[in-house]
Amino acid sequence: QVQLVESGGGLVQPGGSLRLSCTASVLTVSSYRMNWHRQAPGKERELVAVSTNAGGTTSYAESVKGRFTISTDKAKNTVYLQMNSLKPEDTAVYYCNAQGLNIPVDYWGQGTQVTVSS
Repeated sequence: QVQLVESGGGLVQPGGSLRLSCTASVLTVSSYRMNWHRQAPGKERELVAVSTNAGGTTSYAESVKGRFTISTDKAKNTVYLQMNSLKPEDTAVYYCNAQGLNIPVDYWGQGTQVTVSS
């Protein structure tokens, strides 16, 4: 059974950094489009970062561009989201998502809470 397990969330002060991890079982992350989404209370889910070809191609939401970096460790079958210069508005549950490139499959992790507050 495919599993995506996120970790690394927590409470951080504004201006701080966190690194989220998404470790996959069964599927190979380099063979999927790997996405990080977030959802804040009362708001719609937002796609914040995308990686295809194991990081060969990446894209970011305007709200996080220049502050967040998505990367892939093939050996660990893990995708990371490095978040720097965090702002209170980055507070949300962050979800890892794997989408098939040639097959219509869509897998989600359970989410990890990120809270940016002083």
